[in-house]
Amino acid sequence: MTMVTKLSDYDYYLPRELIAQWPPERRGDSRMMVLHRDTQTIEHRQFRELKIFLWPGDLLVLNDTRVLPARRFSNDGAVEFLFLERLGSKRWKCLVKPGRNMRLGDTATIGNATLEVEKITSNGERIVVLSDDIDLYSGGSMPLPPYVGRQSDAEDAARYQTVFAQTPGALAAPTAGLHFTQEILSEIPHAFVTLHVGTGTFLPVRSENIAEHRMHAERFSISSSAASRINDARRIVAVGTTVVRVLESAKRKYGKLIAQTGSTDIFIYPPYRVRAVGLLVTNFHLPRSTLLMLVSAFAGREFLLRAYQEAIRECYHFYSYGDCMLIL
Repeated sequence: MTMVTKLSDYDYYLPRELIAQWPPERRGDSRMMVLHRDTQTIEHRQFRELKIFLWPGDLLVLNDTRVLPARRFSNDGAVEFLFLERLGSKRWKCLVKPGRNMRLGDTATIGNATLEVEKITSNGERIVVLSDDIDLYSGGSMPLPPYVGRQSDAEDAARYQTVFAQTPGALAAPTAGLHFTQEILSEIPHAFVTLHVGTGTFLPVRSENIAEHRMHAERFSISSSAASRINDARRIVAVGTTVVRVLESAKRKYGKLIAQTGSTDIFIYPPYRVRAVGLLVTNFHLPRSTLLMLVSAFAGREFLLRAYQEAIRECYHFYSYGDCMLIL
């Protein structure tokens, strides 16, 4: 695989009407583009047909992180907050919009608590101090990505969460997992790992030479039972880029999977060779994004971008609530 480190080589044009604004009526109803790496061919299927592409001994590996209801608004509606982390009994790290409304020393009110900006970090995050010790996730809403051009509602509380979500900590959903129903999952051998998706997933790559980009760190864990099943599997079917990051990081460190908890800042892009995963289920990703680069390392950049152009011609739905692809 050739070295392709120019940011502009991971660009494509997407008509806005193909960005999914709502989930499909039912989980499992998504379309699935199947990419055959060996023959460089593409076919069009439905997600519920996933099982027919799997072999005896294959193992699905899914990310069971649970999205936090981290979005809140000030009582007057003037400021939108995304609460990233609780730092102490009355201190939180957050993102705010618009930033001009929450400069150093500025205040806002949420419920009965007043927030004051104590510090602004180098990347624009706010450290705020509360007048009362309250749980700001209680009463919050789903932090839908910016390209979903609407406020989240009660339906999103369920649909922007996988049916197998267990461990709270994510600020974005592992979207490849959103297609699964309990029925589909029950028919396929599977195991879970945990990686808490952070806001860094959406940070743009700013350097034209992508090798200069530094990835954000995300926390992950692998249980002993999951490690054992993954080590024994014939092929690993990673559900989402987060699973690829977990497995590649863990295997690179120890040579095989062992039970562990840690963090990863691995940045996967061509010509990196993905070794821990045999097949990949993934959604369609934003142009110039680290996620598109990761999938390019797995599928091959030229083949992947050709598939994206076909998906656009065939009017697939893109991004979090959109359709998916299976890369064989």
